Amino acid sequence: MNKQTVFVVDDDEAVRDGWSILLESAGYRARLFDDAESFLEQFDTASAGCIILDLNLPGMSGPELQQVLIRKQVHLPIIFLTAHGDIPTSVQAMKAGAEDFLTKPMDGAALLACVRRALVQDTQRQKLLAQQGMARSTLARLSNREIDVLKLAVQGKSNKEIGKDLGISYRTVEVHRARILLKTSTSKLIEWSALAQASGLLPDR
Repeated sequence: MNKQTVFVVDDDEAVRDGWSILLESAGYRARLFDDAESFLEQFDTASAGCIILDLNLPGMSGPELQQVLIRKQVHLPIIFLTAHGDIPTSVQAMKAGAEDFLTKPMDGAALLACVRRALVQDTQRQKLLAQQGMARSTLARLSNREIDVLKLAVQGKSNKEIGKDLGISYRTVEVHRARILLKTSTSKLIEWSALAQASGLLPDR
């Protein structure tokens, strides 16, 4: 069963019910909220899926909720909905990472297409997080000195150059490299580079 959920936050009950019927008929799991505050009270930050968010909500507005989620490091794709074509607000929301910005009333098929794109994006995000977690767990087995050696090795430096940079002997570098191979269950330098990049130790190229 797909664990992704489409969260609908809209103060119009008819709109919420309509989106719920549409989403569930398309095979998606939907959760409905009439304001941002109730969404935040019940939302699990580890959730997967996307958010359909009304721009103009009573109390906390849609863009304000977006900023709260950013501060909480919640990065679910957000599809903003509004009855008014507010271009400056839409630009601001998109710059803050919104997936899409759509004007009501809108065609159901168009909304479902946006939801599909958002869920694909979230799936990719979840995979990346899992890869990062595994890589960080692997690199956590290394000592600080082994991390130093790994960083320099993936930069293409030879054992002699690494030894000179770290103030240790060539032989000591060889020992550290052997331990890195053992602890990370790798056999090639390119695997070290992939681990380092996935963990965030090195920037993506």
